[in-house]
Amino acid sequence: MNCPHCGHERHKVIDTRDTGDEIRRRRQCNECGQRFTTYEHVAASLLVVKSDGRREPFDRQKLLSGIRIAAVKRPISSQTIENIVAHIEEAVHKLGRAEISSKMVGTLVLDHLADLDQVAYIRFASVYLDMNDLAELRAEIDRLMGR
Repeated sequence: MNCPHCGHERHKVIDTRDTGDEIRRRRQCNECGQRFTTYEHVAASLLVVKSDGRREPFDRQKLLSGIRIAAVKRPISSQTIENIVAHIEEAVHKLGRAEISSKMVGTLVLDHLADLDQVAYIRFASVYLDMNDLAELRAEIDRLMGR
């Protein structure tokens, strides 16, 4: 890691705090003396099993990006989206498994979005559920309205 102020490679840690799901480190550059903060997420080696059988590491940023895309121009704050991702990530890790299906992750996202914003739900569901025509979309809207 380089200093964000001068780009120098050497720095020292002057404070470390464990906030539960991440570690906050306060650092000071050895060259310019400026201080900056880094955050480290504790990540277990969790694999997501895709529908075609491929396995890939659980990617928090990918999950965050998918929800943000579904929530574009919707009245959902960034903090709310972060909270959803944190909740899903926590739920997945609490299962204590080395692998989890992408279907389970997608279902957790849909559960959160159904309660939060129906338009974001339909946007996410149309991609996640691989809807191919309006009949499938209508069926999902009808199912959502019947909740």
